[in-house]
Amino acid sequence: MNHNLNALHPYPFAKMATLLANSTPAHNHSEIKLGIGEPKHEPPEFVLDVLRENLDKMSRYPNTNGLFELRQTIAHWLERRFFLNHVDAKTQVLPVMGTREAIFSFVQAVVDHKAKTTDSIENQQSPSSSTGLSPTVVMPNPFYQIYEGAAILAQATPYFVPCTLDNDFKGNYRAVPKEVWMQTQLLFVCSPNNPTGSVMTMDDWEYLIRLSDQYDFIIASDECYSELYFDTAPIGLLQACAALGRHNFKNCVVFHSLSKRSNLPGLRSGFVAGDAEILHAYLQYRTYQGCAMPIPHQLASIAAWQDEKHVEHNRALYQEKFALWMAELGEPLALRMPEAGFYFWVKVPEQFAGDDEAFVKALYEQTNIHALAGRYLSREVNGNNPGQGYVRIALVASVEESREAISRIRQLLGA
Repeated sequence: MNHNLNALHPYPFAKMATLLANSTPAHNHSEIKLGIGEPKHEPPEFVLDVLRENLDKMSRYPNTNGLFELRQTIAHWLERRFFLNHVDAKTQVLPVMGTREAIFSFVQAVVDHKAKTTDSIENQQSPSSSTGLSPTVVMPNPFYQIYEGAAILAQATPYFVPCTLDNDFKGNYRAVPKEVWMQTQLLFVCSPNNPTGSVMTMDDWEYLIRLSDQYDFIIASDECYSELYFDTAPIGLLQACAALGRHNFKNCVVFHSLSKRSNLPGLRSGFVAGDAEILHAYLQYRTYQGCAMPIPHQLASIAAWQDEKHVEHNRALYQEKFALWMAELGEPLALRMPEAGFYFWVKVPEQFAGDDEAFVKALYEQTNIHALAGRYLSREVNGNNPGQGYVRIALVASVEESREAISRIRQLLGA
């Protein structure tokens, strides 16, 4: 077996199962799941109709790079959504079977174990020398655990950038040492961030793009929550590239999905877009991987990407729930309104002494509400775990369930 498997951490939900193994939920309450970020809104019926109407096409092998019609639809969506002049559907877009799988395989494809030499680093005194260290993958902390797992199985070194209140929960990339950037081959950014809900600004993107130019690493932007915003649509990485005149999106790729945008997590439909040179190599990797989206899924995806009305309705439902939670629990829970996404990143109430595990256990045992301990989404670095003392609450349940959850939490805090 691959010895690197031993270095993988248990998934957050496995840790939660262990934590609650000897706990009994409050039987006088029905279960409300706010721990897993699985959308519960109704998927658009017209998309499901397209899927059903094309089930006969399951008898055909799909191409790895997908139907051109799907890539063209995605390219046009990117142009409209992020104000891009042109996205080449042939070379700058690649449909994938959900971004979780794509993020993992992308890391395997791009990490290069031929150590970086300082030939590619500007202003070095010994341009022919090699640093001789393992490749580094930089990622936010807390983070989506696939970033870390993919890096470990690619035999790269994860480097964690703490996302704390001091840096608006986005991560202070200016504090990353020069020596780390010299070894970095890939930087993951999640904007809107899971779990904190923070969004990158144009200045943030420009700083990272300049770093990418200086140290020659790839920026991979996980933008799966980009369509769940409140007032202003978040700026994406490709949008920032275009604003800087980088229409070839050099060293920049983005990941998008229909899971959150269209409430279609089971469709397993997303895409990677950006630098054509990188995607050309990644397509070769995927051809050997043998992971192609079934044709009925592709046709249904075309219908979903072409329609914005269902997305607007989806946003309105989340906006209603966030407004409800802020009005009813904003003060008792000291809630911080996220900039986008569907999570609250909640600081543990004082009565639980900052113990996120104790808080989620109390929620489960006394109210039958599932939430996720923040420490399980983070790693301890230099004795500090930036997720400890926080809890992630996903507003995926219905408005009615939200009202009930709020009532139970108010009682818990009052007790």
